[in-house]
Amino acid sequence: MAIEFNERVARIPVYPAASAYALPEDVALLASNEAPDPPLPAVQEAVAKVLGGLNRYPDPTNALLRRALSDRTEVPPHRIAIGNGSCDILLAAGDALLEPGAELVYAWPSFSVYPHLEAASGARGIRVPLNDRQEHDLDAMAAEITAATRLVIVCNPNNPTSTAIPLADIARFLEKVPRHVCVLLDEAYCEYNTLEDPDSSIDLLKKHDNLVLLRTFSKIYGLCGLRVGYALCGGDEFPTAVNQVRQPFFCNQAAQAAAIEALKHQDAVAERVERAVIARVELESGLAELGITPADSQANFAWFDLPDGYEEKAIVDGLAARGVLVRAGSALGREGALRVTYGTPQQNDRFLHELGVLLGA
Repeated sequence: MAIEFNERVARIPVYPAASAYALPEDVALLASNEAPDPPLPAVQEAVAKVLGGLNRYPDPTNALLRRALSDRTEVPPHRIAIGNGSCDILLAAGDALLEPGAELVYAWPSFSVYPHLEAASGARGIRVPLNDRQEHDLDAMAAEITAATRLVIVCNPNNPTSTAIPLADIARFLEKVPRHVCVLLDEAYCEYNTLEDPDSSIDLLKKHDNLVLLRTFSKIYGLCGLRVGYALCGGDEFPTAVNQVRQPFFCNQAAQAAAIEALKHQDAVAERVERAVIARVELESGLAELGITPADSQANFAWFDLPDGYEEKAIVDGLAARGVLVRAGSALGREGALRVTYGTPQQNDRFLHELGVLLGA
């Protein structure tokens, strides 16, 4: 007789992880939206300093990291939540806010973890299609909010479509959302957004105590391997609630040390953004030569439909066979599309060359 699991396990989709972790080093890893830059030497030194104390538990309150984030953002420390990556906080939000009879509203395609929240909680998930520019349709999302809605998620810039919506549109949307609804603005890629100052959204917290800005050190800071994210909150209740539903010590000692040090190097962040924007322009130009027009990216990746007559799996497998890993749209909400992370110039050139070969260009 097999082990019997509870029914929600059958509901929860398996995360579509990239298949890159056992491959040779010469593979171009353009599938997981990782930064091509390694952690700064000062960040690596900060991690090395704490290794001798790994026999002790990390600070469960994350006090020093929350203070460093508060100094940079001017959000009070008690309104900052820390997580084992931003996904940790996202899943905890679902655990704290959602239950059978509640509703969750989010755009689709969007981040592939969002469906986990409804499946794990038994809440009703409402997926609102993107508009024809592959952006969030905020008016349509607002129309779906009811008395049962507990959580609305806006991914900006949106993963996987790379698009972003202006902050003024988000501000107008927030005015329509009832105070009983938590609005989680997922800003994992906000540093790459050139529409406006990425930190402009922080001002919205002063007007909306139901707003949460979800951010991460995984992308622009290059700390995917340590898993540390954070949430900036308009009210006091959210950090307390997500901490209540999680295990203690959810952010390890090395991650806290790395994040604190990384915050001190905003000049390096600016340089990385500049390199990403250059890669964005070059990749868009190369795709245009292949007859492909990607979505208007404000992230560190491109999203585009394959030309008519080409099968997604064949292209993805063909690229992998040539040492280039990208993400298939079918794993991210729409078949027939590809998501390609901006890598080094050499990796980007390699991708464009191999895609051209597969397309017969």
